[in-house]
Amino acid sequence: MIMLDTAYTVETPEGVTLQLHVAGPVVRCLAWSIDIAIRIALYILLAIIFLFSGDVGMGIYYLLFFIIEWFYPVFFEVYFDGATLGKKFFKLKVVHETGIPVTGSMSLLRNLLRFVDFLPFLYITGFICMVLQRDFKRLGDLAAETLVIYAPTETKETALPQVEALSSPYPLTSDEQLAIIHFAERREHLSTERVTELADSVSQLTGQTGQDAIHHLHRLAIGFIGK
Repeated sequence: MIMLDTAYTVETPEGVTLQLHVAGPVVRCLAWSIDIAIRIALYILLAIIFLFSGDVGMGIYYLLFFIIEWFYPVFFEVYFDGATLGKKFFKLKVVHETGIPVTGSMSLLRNLLRFVDFLPFLYITGFICMVLQRDFKRLGDLAAETLVIYAPTETKETALPQVEALSSPYPLTSDEQLAIIHFAERREHLSTERVTELADSVSQLTGQTGQDAIHHLHRLAIGFIGK
């Protein structure tokens, strides 16, 4: 069974592994429906303004129609962090398959091929293409090497516990110090049982267990930060 949304792992040239969450066909169709509704509203507004202005008005109307239809998504994807208004509503964005921001040429190529994805009607070809692939690329995405992903959410920094700093009686490596600092930072995102389990696992360092061990590690973390 193909999952509607899945994870896409990419390794950067610097050796950092990123996990992107690819958006499935359903949420992309919903985002597209918002974008098409916005464009239709613009077309109606322009029609009211120009269609009763003679041939010149008609010419301006068709020119603006062409620009909006073909460059609305390109404009937003390039200048608004890869997201049209519809994508923004569902917290989606377009990126290159390596995870870097989409460029103008990428966005232009993926959107120029919308007419192929649209065939024979209502993006049937694009939809079929998406559901047949694990990363849900339509033909435009395949050509431009782009992905539609869920935009990463900003995580708030967790404040360290307000306790008195403590120096470690034993020399610790930088990785060991960092592990203790991460333990203190992530304490609010873990269950009480998991926090206690982790603290007890280093009882040889703290000489304590349970809440006393947790408090000891918090004090060590503050001590390492203050160095």
